[in-house]
Amino acid sequence: MDLTLPESGWTIRLVALGIITTLGASVPVGFSIGVINAPSEYIKQWSNGTIVRKYDVQLSDGALSALIAAIVSIALIGGVIGSLGGAYLADKYGRKKSFLICALLLTAGSVCFVSCRIAESVELLLLGRLLVGLAAGLTTSVIPMYLAEASPMKLRGAMGVLCPLGLTVGVVIGQAASLEQVLGTEAHWHYALSCVAVLNFTAYGSYFWIPESPKYLYSVKGDQIGSLRAIRKLFGRHAIGDDYIKLQVECANGGSPVDDGQPQAARSLWSVLRDPALTLPLILVCALQGGQQLSGINAIFFYSVSIFESVGFSSTEAKFANLGLGCINLVASLPLPLLMARCNRRFLALLSCSSCAVTLLILTMSIYFIDSISWFSHLCIGSMLLYIIFFQIGLGPIPFFIGTELFELGPRPTAMAMGSLSSWGCNFIVGMAFPSLQHAWGALVFVPFSITCAVLTVLVRCYLPETRGKAVSDVAEKVSHGLRSTVN
Repeated sequence: MDLTLPESGWTIRLVALGIITTLGASVPVGFSIGVINAPSEYIKQWSNGTIVRKYDVQLSDGALSALIAAIVSIALIGGVIGSLGGAYLADKYGRKKSFLICALLLTAGSVCFVSCRIAESVELLLLGRLLVGLAAGLTTSVIPMYLAEASPMKLRGAMGVLCPLGLTVGVVIGQAASLEQVLGTEAHWHYALSCVAVLNFTAYGSYFWIPESPKYLYSVKGDQIGSLRAIRKLFGRHAIGDDYIKLQVECANGGSPVDDGQPQAARSLWSVLRDPALTLPLILVCALQGGQQLSGINAIFFYSVSIFESVGFSSTEAKFANLGLGCINLVASLPLPLLMARCNRRFLALLSCSSCAVTLLILTMSIYFIDSISWFSHLCIGSMLLYIIFFQIGLGPIPFFIGTELFELGPRPTAMAMGSLSSWGCNFIVGMAFPSLQHAWGALVFVPFSITCAVLTVLVRCYLPETRGKAVSDVAEKVSHGLRSTVN
């Protein structure tokens, strides 16, 4: 009897699930990342004035800078905490309810942003940033898993990249909304921040229309009937047939049918960390997600304004050019669903990591000699564009969903949570350390990012098996022997 998932391909419900979760969680999270930088000076002035009026305390320049750093970075701390809670919420309440929790956190943060000006409260602004950070950590640990589990094997990658694609779209929208010509003004910056609630309205309007993950229902909850309903919602009533139980068992166990049909127990963090068979895949997930941040993508966008100014752009023109760079980042990410459906993960990851390492070295050299050789300013821009393109074909999307293809269902939520924790933790490190290192090292600040990409290239080359079109159980077996695993 054929035990493969129904070859339904794309259906209206499956496409809708991807769109709803992307618009309801991923895009708002990306928006909250991209919207904060441009109006930071206005936020700084308002915070200073509010503290003087409310507490009769005049902050020093250092204390005020520290406050603004806290407002920006507390979202990253929230991302770390949200990642840690992702595994518990995903198993306790399900993937679908975790998605709703993401939306509620984002809406609550938006209310805090609107209310902080009315209440003259810096504390509400900090709370709002913390709440959207919690939603961000939960989103990156749960949403790729939700989409991958609801997809047939051949579409896992295409659905898995919708989360990073949504983040990229949200960042660009946030950058546009925070321009002075839109809402990034002294009077309206809090409205720019609160627009996140408008973006995640999709989550509420469509919540009861989308199904829970069939794999979660069958394998974690032991709900065969509910799993059948979910699969029929996604692929149609006639996609299952009389042998739906066997199909659900395979769906629940990543391609490994079992005889007893008993639900798999969720794995605790400690049991996952102690299991030697899970050591290598956990290293891969954490290294790829953390290395994604340590590869310097956020630093590139931070530094790009000064590079554009060095070419002769005015400050305003440089900001618009930076927005244009974000748009190029978005355009480069648009073909990702098709790319992941047709190209091998291992090849794309190797090409991306190695190319990013080279382009970052070129960028370092061009910035270092930019005052000596006039045309090196254009080389800077060219290397940034190439870096963004190479980043988006592999290092950008693959880390978000690779855990769903390396781990079977039991340890998967914990592994995804650990990967998300690594991502937000490294994001926090870069955000805190980059300005100081840039001041101390100048152009050489990009060398550690290049080294990170080179190390990831070696790690992928030696230990990342090909996962496209493979049963999860087969992939898990390949990486179950730790650093002695042979994946080629």
